[in-house]
Amino acid sequence: MPKLGYLLPTRERVMENHHETGSLLALAERAEALGFDSIWVGDSVTARPRHDPLTLLAAVAARTRRAELGTAVLLPALRNPVLLAHQVATVDRIAEGRLILGIGIAADMPAIRREFQAMGVPFDKRVGRMNEAMRLCKALWSGKPVDWDKLWTVKQGTVGPTPHNPGGPPIWFGGGLPAGRERTGRLYDGWFPNLPTPEEYPAQIAEVRAAASAAGRDPKAITGAMYLTLAIDDNAARADAKINDYLAHYYGVPAAGMRARQRSYAGAAEGAAAWLKSYADAGATHLMLRFAGDHERHLELAARIKRDLGWS
Repeated sequence: MPKLGYLLPTRERVMENHHETGSLLALAERAEALGFDSIWVGDSVTARPRHDPLTLLAAVAARTRRAELGTAVLLPALRNPVLLAHQVATVDRIAEGRLILGIGIAADMPAIRREFQAMGVPFDKRVGRMNEAMRLCKALWSGKPVDWDKLWTVKQGTVGPTPHNPGGPPIWFGGGLPAGRERTGRLYDGWFPNLPTPEEYPAQIAEVRAAASAAGRDPKAITGAMYLTLAIDDNAARADAKINDYLAHYYGVPAAGMRARQRSYAGAAEGAAAWLKSYADAGATHLMLRFAGDHERHLELAARIKRDLGWS
């Protein structure tokens, strides 16, 4: 049955000038108690400031026991991959193998270009840096000495601990465009877009799996996931206004543009259930939900939807 995940509001809390972490950890515990299958944290350094995802997930790992934990999505190009391999392996050990590493390349927006500049990373080289960083992480996760001489130089390097599971955590790529679908099938373990509609999803996940087959990989082993944003309210106009206000405030751009680039739902719980089911019917086996505010209420509503759909 499909799995349901929950994105912690790290960006929102910082925007509200609430920098403490106690409420975020409480939400993580509540989500697990309500039956959510996974808990997620987003990533940004200066473009959309928020808590560091791996540091926070280490704390979430210590406060939970069952739920999978993931990044939605981490930007590997901003990080030294040797240090990243060390951090990810440590978090995965704390989580006892529950970690999912969602990764991406970031959208081409002025604030994100400034973020890459601030981090000393060429924005136009981010795809190659990400792919090499992940290859180097996997090599280091083997626990064997690594020699590497490409963008980074490693001589007989090892990191410890190794991840909980051999080979490290599953890596899901968050690319919804054709190049991202091909890249996912060729290199990664899951597809984690926010762009396709339920009608588009079957053909696009088929492209991912065809790319996996062409690369000699098992297409059935690739997880089909989806990143979704919801504002659930019986008053449709109020729900629509909530999601528009949320997206405009979150991204600092008109909401209409973001709604065209990211799939979102605004309306009653019954419609939300049908919308989520349409993605499951289309082949998505893991749905990660981001809520437009009112997190405690949304968690309760989504947990009820999960039960009503028989996904518990």
